[in-house]
Amino acid sequence: MFIRAYLRASTDDQNASRAREALTSFTKEKGAKVASWYVENDSGTKADRTELARLIDDAQPGDVLLVEQVDRLTRLTKGDWDRLKGAIQSAGLRVVSLDLPTSHTALTVNASDDFTGRMLDAVNAMLLDMLAAVARKDYEDRRRRQAEGIQKAKEQGRYKGRPVNEGLHRRIVELREQGFSVRKTADIIGCGVSTVQRATKRQE
Repeated sequence: MFIRAYLRASTDDQNASRAREALTSFTKEKGAKVASWYVENDSGTKADRTELARLIDDAQPGDVLLVEQVDRLTRLTKGDWDRLKGAIQSAGLRVVSLDLPTSHTALTVNASDDFTGRMLDAVNAMLLDMLAAVARKDYEDRRRRQAEGIQKAKEQGRYKGRPVNEGLHRRIVELREQGFSVRKTADIIGCGVSTVQRATKRQE
């Protein structure tokens, strides 16, 4: 069994690798080991994620896609989630998430037990759909509350916008001055391309 772990953080100042220890401990308890890691800083609301796409392209039927939480995999709209789920299923991947206990059985079920495997796939597909819907709703609710808070702060003259991470911007400028491309700079630092572009424009 080949386990491919996917680590994602949604903002530039979050470290997508923070879940690595939890996933490593989990697989060790199951008598398994993560064979490949895919790490990126990007939003779960984006359907086009480089490392997730690479994971799916690399996968072979029967491989496991391991995540810490379902919302690390998706905060997508229903249409985008259906497309992602279809790609995962077409690749023959089985999703295992630490917050979805029924999925853990995929690490221990006998590969020759086709009936049990198919039953687990059916149950987990349904539960994944439910958790994906919850993750999207949570995202939309937080965005709505944030927008309401910003609007209220603006009305009261208190809104100053998101503070700039000066240390991060300095590091970006240093790498860009050394000749690294926008994409390579983002990869080295572990931030989004848009952050590199903002820091570069601000410096100019």
